[in-house]
Amino acid sequence: MAGLIGVFGGTFDPPHVGHLILADEGQAALGLEKVLWVVTGVPPHKPDAPLSHLEVRLRMVRAAIAGNAAFEISRADIDRPAPHYAAGTMAWLRERMPGAHFVYLIGSDSLRDLPAWHTPTEFLSACAALGVMHRPGAKVDLAALETQIPGLAEKVRIFEAPLVGVSGRDIRERVRTGAPYRYLVPQAVAEIILEERLYR
Repeated sequence: MAGLIGVFGGTFDPPHVGHLILADEGQAALGLEKVLWVVTGVPPHKPDAPLSHLEVRLRMVRAAIAGNAAFEISRADIDRPAPHYAAGTMAWLRERMPGAHFVYLIGSDSLRDLPAWHTPTEFLSACAALGVMHRPGAKVDLAALETQIPGLAEKVRIFEAPLVGVSGRDIRERVRTGAPYRYLVPQAVAEIILEERLYR
């Protein structure tokens, strides 16, 4: 299918090497023209979670993806009112990019939890495919998921990526406690963390 565009959502607080590897491997494995990084303003499943200011997170993502012409920021979860569910993100993108075919990038743990998402059938219908990065330990029964969300199995595209055991939560804790984190984020992101005194 021509004109495939990846959609990669998250709070990106901070964006780290794991995010970049997933997006890069997904683009290569699935033949994506580009990957839209959808920075979520307020995640509906964590409404009270402490987050860095949106503009700071946008600045960090810009710094992280600089130099990769296939990566760009989308304001799908910024320029529309909350709550920012994935189904709404896809509707917003399809309205503004008619004719595009979107591949939503997730980990296999998120695929496993898809029936608990907000209007998962509506979300799936808006996607040309789901690009699913295999995560060890996340057991997925695709046949069982298919009974809950008909049409899911034919849209799933599994891809492998180098395993990097890093998370935003871990990086925030490392910064807070003074543990090393320099090589878990791009240099420019590390500089913003220092400059803005984030996660202290």
